[in-house]
Order: sequence, then structure tokens, then C-alpha cells
Amino acid sequence: MKKQFLGKMKVCGFALIATGYVASCFSPTVQALEHSGKDRDEKAPDLVFPVISDVHIKDNGTDDLEKFQNAFNQLNEQAPKQDSFAIVGDLTESGTLEQYDRFLSIYNGNKQSEAVSLSAIGNHDYWNGLSFNDAQKRFLAQTGMESIYSHKVIKGYHFIILAPEDDLTEGYYSKQQITWLGEQLKKAAEDEPQKPIFVLMHHPMKNTVFGSEWGTEANGQLMYDTLKKYPQVIHFSGHTHYPLDDPRTIDQKDFTTVGTSSVNYMWTEAGYLQGELPPGNEKISQGLIVEAHKNKVVIKRRDFHNNDWTGEPWVIKLPIKNNKFDYTNSRDQIKPSFNQKDTITLIEEKSTAGSLEIKFDQAHDNLLLHSYKVVATEKETGKTVSEFKAFSDYYVDPVPKTMTLPVQGLKPDTTYVIKVTAIDAFGNESKNFLTVEGKTTSE
Repeated sequence: MKKQFLGKMKVCGFALIATGYVASCFSPTVQALEHSGKDRDEKAPDLVFPVISDVHIKDNGTDDLEKFQNAFNQLNEQAPKQDSFAIVGDLTESGTLEQYDRFLSIYNGNKQSEAVSLSAIGNHDYWNGLSFNDAQKRFLAQTGMESIYSHKVIKGYHFIILAPEDDLTEGYYSKQQITWLGEQLKKAAEDEPQKPIFVLMHHPMKNTVFGSEWGTEANGQLMYDTLKKYPQVIHFSGHTHYPLDDPRTIDQKDFTTVGTSSVNYMWTEAGYLQGELPPGNEKISQGLIVEAHKNKVVIKRRDFHNNDWTGEPWVIKLPIKNNKFDYTNSRDQIKPSFNQKDTITLIEEKSTAGSLEIKFDQAHDNLLLHSYKVVATEKETGKTVSEFKAFSDYYVDPVPKTMTLPVQGLKPDTTYVIKVTAIDAFGNESKNFLTVEGKTTSE
């Protein structure tokens, strides 16, 4: 399993060089084949289903189809007997007939026949010039879904699919739909009070899962308040493309929310040196496999681009009680750390009159080393002249053992002290840090 370098090492905290959202339906129970395999020493799960998102099939090209095929290959290998197959939106880039045809050429040829299709419409699936109603009709005709929001029971487990009702990037889910959601949640909870309720929709809700700044806005609080009455809800969303590697991709407050990343490419947070579309983002392809057991739900994160798992599986114990949540925002109070032997150097040949380049050993964290804060001050005056954050490249395979970063916006012929502090996914900053001195060239 990869990503061990930044998240699974024992570390020592030594001090270093330092200065201090239309029609609805409730389907009858859908039967699927029983599983026969076993997971090592424990019984086979009662239910298995992949969850993927943001496939973004275009009108032409090969990369999109290759990524989709690659995802299917691995999902079918790792979960050879699936009960359902969930896609939470943006099946296509803009909802054209050509794109749906290309999507279905892969989907119909690879989805296991016993697996029930659970497809949610996304905002991109509206971007075809049709009226919202006609775009929805096209989606339903192409995917075989009976309604854009629906409720299915598969092997005793309830699945509720929600859908945005227009093409807004931020997502619009009507009060009518949310009222329907409340009714379905009540039915599900009364039918199976000890089991999780799986809710699938394209958009996250704000202030929940990693990337939820991209969450649904209109009626978003009403949506949340409807769901929060049921701590057994496990809500899956796409839309953000944010990487599964970050532990904040699962979040538990009043219920559980889980991000699904993207099959097509990665996007991530603003405000970092590498940008929201970091170098290599187009290669990153991810998704989930979910296993429901009598006493737990196991969520496994898959790097399709790397043909491997990323991080440890998330395990949610059943029955779910909101006062027993493990994946809260305050779950990690351990600060990242540099080891005593970690070093930082100046790459002399990259020095210019306005910039310096540094190379340093990566710090370590118990979950995920997320980023660094870099501060450059003039040695003579102590004035801070450059300060920025940079990702640790935690989404890269393999994660590099060292980082090389440019420090820009400097003055010629001036000596600077550059300080590097490590930051984990939950904002904990390292107590120790690395520093190096460097002088810009005169011209």
C-alpha cells in the first residue's frame, strides 16, 4: 500500500536549526446474488458496491475511455461479486448523445450483470443546450434510471439517490425533493433501524467533507437538517474531484459524509503554490469500494492510476450512533514533525536576483503530511518578504522523499533566512522546522 512515507512512520520530535439536487419513486426490493467469497478470516460482506464519480466522458479522444476502462478493470478484480454500482454524477462532460454512447460502450460492457445501477445526474450532464427537463429525460433514457431521484432497497439495504435539478455548478435541490428525502429516510429507518442508509448525490453539502466549499448552496441547510435526524446515513458525493488521500474525505458530525474523488482528473484546494490543478492532476484517477457487514461498513479507497489502495480502509461500526463517531474534524491532534536527520539546502545554481530554490527532506505525520508553510525574511532587517504554502505532493505516486520549491519575490544581492514548517491535513503545524540561509545574485 502506498503513501506510507508521509503517514505511517514513527517519528521523533527533535528540534532542528530553528529560530524559535423531478418524478420520484420507491422501488421494491431489488435482489442481487449472494456473495460466496471471504475476506481472509472474516465472513463475506452482506453487500458490496463501488462508488465512483466525475467520469467526464467527452465527444472524442482516448484518455477518458482508457481511465474509465481501467477503473472498471480494477473494481471488477477487487470486487468480483458486486450487488450494485454507483456513479454519483458527471457521467459525461456535457451530456451529448455522443458522450452518453461512449460512456455506455464502457459501462454496459463491464458492469456486472447482477449489479444494480445507481446513477445520479451531475451538473455537467445538463450542459448540452437542452431544457433542464429534456436534459433529465436524456439522462434517464441513456442510463435506464426510472427517475432522477429515487429510493431502492438492495439486499435489505436502503439507497436514496438525489439529483440537482438544473445546471448550476453549485447545485440546486428543491424543497420538494428534500421533503421527499425526509419521507424516504423515515421509511428506511423504520424498515431497517440498525442498518446504514446510503444517500448518493453529486454535490457535497457545505462544511462537511473535504472540498465542501464546492457544496450545494440553495436549500443546502435544509438538506443537511433533514439528513442530520438520521445518524445512520452514509452520504456519498462527487463534484469536487478532491483526492481521496486526504483523511478529511470522510467526515462525521451528525451523520457520515464521504467524498468520491474523480475517475477523470484531480482538483484540489486553492491558495497553494502548485495551484488547484497541480502538475500531474490529469493522471490521477480514484474511486471507492464499499462493503457492508452486519456489524460494520468498510470503505476502501482505490488509486486506479496506481493500481493500488491509498491509505487504510475507513471502518464505520454498526449500529451507527452520533456520539460514537470516529472520523470527526477533531480526530487528529498530533503534530507533524521533521526527524533529527532531515536537512534543507539551497540549490545554488538555481539562485537568481529575485529568487532562491530550496530542497529539503519531507516531514512525517501520523495520518497525512499535507503541506508546508515557507517564510523568507531578510537576514539583516528581519522583515518578511515572501510567505506561501505548498502541497507536500501527497497525491503523487510515489510521494517524493524530498521537496524542491522556489522562493520568489526577493531582492537582488540580499541574504535571506528561509524557514519551512510542516502542516498536516487537519492544520496541525510542526513544532520543529527547517531553516537555511541564501543570498540572491546581484543581477
